[in-house]
Amino acid sequence: MNVIEKNITLPDGRVITLETGKLAKQADGAVMLKMGNTMLLATVVSAQEAGPDVDFMPLSVDYKEKFASVGRFPGGFTKREGKASDYEILVSRLIDRALRPLFPDDYHAETFVQVTLYSGDEESMPDSLAGLAASAAIAVSDIPFHGPISEVRVARVNGEFVINPTCSQLKEADLDIMVGATYENIMMVEGEMDEVSEQEMLDAIKCAHAAIKEQCLVQEELAKAVGKAKRTYCHEVNDEELRKDVWDKCYQKAYDVARQCNADKHLRSELLHKVEEEYLETIPEEEREAKKAMVGRYYHDVEKEAMRRMILDEGVRLDGRNTEQIRPIWCEVGYLPGPHGSSVFTRGETQSLSTVTLGTKLDEKIVDEATEQGRERFLLHYNFPPFSTGEAKATRGVGRREIGHGNLAHRALKRMIPADYPYTVRVVSDILESNGSSSMATVCAGTLALMDAGVPIRKPVTGIAMGLITDKGCAKYAVLSDILGDEDHLGDMDFKVTGTVDGITATQMDIKVDGLPYEILEKALEQARRGRMHIMNIILQTLPAPRPELKPHAPRIETLIVDKDQIGAIIGPGGKIIQDIQEKSGATVTIEEVDNKGIVNISATNAESIHIAISRIKAIASKPEEGEVYDGVVKSIMPFGAFIEILPGKDGLLHISEIDYKRIEKVEDVLKEGDKIQVKLLEIDKKTGKLRLSRKALLPRPERKDPEKQQ
Repeated sequence: MNVIEKNITLPDGRVITLETGKLAKQADGAVMLKMGNTMLLATVVSAQEAGPDVDFMPLSVDYKEKFASVGRFPGGFTKREGKASDYEILVSRLIDRALRPLFPDDYHAETFVQVTLYSGDEESMPDSLAGLAASAAIAVSDIPFHGPISEVRVARVNGEFVINPTCSQLKEADLDIMVGATYENIMMVEGEMDEVSEQEMLDAIKCAHAAIKEQCLVQEELAKAVGKAKRTYCHEVNDEELRKDVWDKCYQKAYDVARQCNADKHLRSELLHKVEEEYLETIPEEEREAKKAMVGRYYHDVEKEAMRRMILDEGVRLDGRNTEQIRPIWCEVGYLPGPHGSSVFTRGETQSLSTVTLGTKLDEKIVDEATEQGRERFLLHYNFPPFSTGEAKATRGVGRREIGHGNLAHRALKRMIPADYPYTVRVVSDILESNGSSSMATVCAGTLALMDAGVPIRKPVTGIAMGLITDKGCAKYAVLSDILGDEDHLGDMDFKVTGTVDGITATQMDIKVDGLPYEILEKALEQARRGRMHIMNIILQTLPAPRPELKPHAPRIETLIVDKDQIGAIIGPGGKIIQDIQEKSGATVTIEEVDNKGIVNISATNAESIHIAISRIKAIASKPEEGEVYDGVVKSIMPFGAFIEILPGKDGLLHISEIDYKRIEKVEDVLKEGDKIQVKLLEIDKKTGKLRLSRKALLPRPERKDPEKQQ
């Protein structure tokens, strides 16, 4: 067994170890990554041959966490890991987006990358190590790859950048981004910030890239030590004469179609497709079917070059805009009467219909991952039905893309929800039309829907997707604001930026070109800021601030703060008291302990229910005070007096001598169980806490008789 290890030392002294040659040796490549108690096994297997007529890279990336890695049982009845969680899907996407562009363009074999967490701890964050593990597995394999890459998380804690921070450090961070890169180039960025400047974000990316460079060099050392040669392959059959003929006969026609500047993407697609169909008609019928796939591949390159040259040489885009123009926008709020808030945001051919639902603590999302447990009070869900792009197919559940886009919008908005806002908030964005940047439409529509619902967000947030067209070496380039779907597909960058008027709140960037200078990123960020401010003005014209009142049918929540020792009394034995309060009032009552205080939330759709519940809770939480008068109920009668409940769960003794000024022979002659009686609290015993009550103290004192008058 030839086990090879290489170490990477992080700036704070922690050591990452890459080990190969011990486990999963039948995979094309396998590496166990170790850092502290965290251990990730990454494997890669690629088919030897490509499937018939496959002209793309069929890459599958899966990240999985074993509950045993942290000594926990999975939930559910089967008690075993099931389908991937949202978190696992998001980590899989982070790995995929950095790896996919670096496989050779003509390599089309099915390739599977799997990264599995086998050991973890409370402080190490495996998502920032998964990309490194995956790349290392490819590096030691024979699979062709223009890498290696690595991914790191960079956070800013107390004004300082930290590479791969611990969970504790991340809680204090105002910037949290994941960066994927080769030694030379940034490939992927994703993260969230607390309204940071464009320059601060660039500085964070540069800090991450410096750490990534070292990790790439160590992978190269590991691959050299393994010494496995990359495989030879032939996954494409090309006909250079045919390629030249397609270019000669189709390029100008495709350019002319693009130059028509048609804003209707379906019409534009039909016209471009017609050019390809006309060319196919020129091929002899007996050869046509055999050459059809090859023609399609070459014509795609023709379309791409025509669109790119038009933008670079003339500064004109497919729909006629210049590089900085934003498509026409219209917005509407309160469109749906049923939800607690709603909005429509339409930009060009992209449209989001968003809703907001307000709930209680009982509606919180329960997070039960292998390495993370907790609750989430702000939810955002993004849906992308097929009809939004005119596709005739059924909706089959939520895909990875929808989870990724929803997560970006969630990150953009979540820091704008006040920390002490008592409601659980759910935003749902349904994309009804799509032609580029539907996730940014979700951010804008979500902002409007939240304000329409009366959620007191700190500031409105808007988002924009930026594109890039370059020629070789980036000597000439064009940064595009508010990109179309075709500009995303045929361009070199998809850079989404969200923020308020004061700074960036989230970003997601995928770069498809080598050697992108930071100067271009800086220009893109500044151009994005101007675009966001343009959209912000339209948002604020539609609804300048959150509505001062909730919708009439939205639940109202009142919050009471009680002493910690009152929590048990409000809940009661087996929840008896709190259940009775909810049944009698019709309100929903939740209670939690925070900072040694009881936070009680009472919610209902009408004020009367809330008032009844609050009165009951205040009565339970109230502390008896000497000298106060209480309306009590006789709970039990004894020979020496009666026990009176003056507050829920709080009884005091009314001694027989304190019932009346006149002599009482038997308590039963005056009182019986269930009687309502007004009493005064005379004393609280400091040692026992027992309450001494009096009824006669509230009665008029009888006049004393004059003995002389009696004679």
